[in-house]
Amino acid sequence: MLIVGGGLAAQRCAETLRRGGFEGRLRIVCGEQYRPYDRPPLSKELLAPGADEAFPLFRPAAWYGEHAVELIAGVRASELDHEARRVELADGSALHFDHLVAATGARPRTLPDFAPYANVSTLRTLDDSRRLRELLGEGRRLVIIGAGFIGLEVAAAARAVDAPVAVVELARQPLNGVLGAEVSDLLVRLHRGAGVELFFETEVSEIDGGERVEALTLTNGVRLDVDHLLVAIGIVPDLAWLSSSGLPTSGVPTDLGGRSALPDVYAAGDAAAFYDPFLERHALIGHWEAASRQGAAVARTILGEDPAPAPLSSFWSDQYGMRIQYLGHAALADEVTIEGELDARDFVAHYTRAGQLVAAVIVGRPRAVPELRDRLSYLTEGMSV
Repeated sequence: MLIVGGGLAAQRCAETLRRGGFEGRLRIVCGEQYRPYDRPPLSKELLAPGADEAFPLFRPAAWYGEHAVELIAGVRASELDHEARRVELADGSALHFDHLVAATGARPRTLPDFAPYANVSTLRTLDDSRRLRELLGEGRRLVIIGAGFIGLEVAAAARAVDAPVAVVELARQPLNGVLGAEVSDLLVRLHRGAGVELFFETEVSEIDGGERVEALTLTNGVRLDVDHLLVAIGIVPDLAWLSSSGLPTSGVPTDLGGRSALPDVYAAGDAAAFYDPFLERHALIGHWEAASRQGAAVARTILGEDPAPAPLSSFWSDQYGMRIQYLGHAALADEVTIEGELDARDFVAHYTRAGQLVAAVIVGRPRAVPELRDRLSYLTEGMSV
């Protein structure tokens, strides 16, 4: 059993296999030097001064020895030779397999114009988060390109330590396509109230600097001084190592059990495009809960068990002490109604299509989540609105 990838999907797959009685050899290839760890804290808790850097590790080192899970850390997969049942690694070595799980996650999108500059980064790894925390602790001015969840979470963390922050976003609102205008407007008020400079419907027109970005000029004429620049414009599956295998590197399509088009090759997490019975297509989800469930689903398939029901699309975000919980498919909605008070951070946003609930955003009402999950459970059963 070979699992390529060191994130949540890989960890859950290994745990479920051992719990289910799999007794064969089990190896996990981790591209980073660390054993599998949790990524959501990287843009939240771990940016706080004095954060416990051991916090995101899923299991203590002893767990892997106790469960006979071999970790191969600090080396990336470079190629899959399916016919030979072999994965080539970047250090020139190779590993053979009977079953292979592609769980290499995703890598951040980048902007080529910023590639030459030393003070430009992305945020995806533990080392990325540590470097960014050091910069914020020194009070350096941070400019963030992208007002998605990562960009906004980092902005909130930076303001918590009084670092000056500006966010530049091409869209007219943050996450409007996901959360709708009402909730997007709330996020704008929260961030501006905390001192974040927000620039929407604009982009960078000029970069000043030599080895480092010193200033940016935006298309609206605003000039921003820069100490450090974070590019936070989304992610893409990290699957270049599959380029010669015949599997798509834009996300491996799988059934509900994680099976790919290649025999005995599976995919889970950000690398996988699981089949969505409601959307009736394969979809990249890219969220924590999906990675957890998909890793377990692949293990159950290998163990010969029936797949569990498809997980409901869901995620959460923490900003300024406010937890935003999302369930369903808000992009399908034709109407949004708010129950509660937005500015009191105590509400449920109901997203409906032709009067049928298709999604919900919950803030300050965690007890509402189970009931809303039940109401939205039809989305995992291939039923139409």
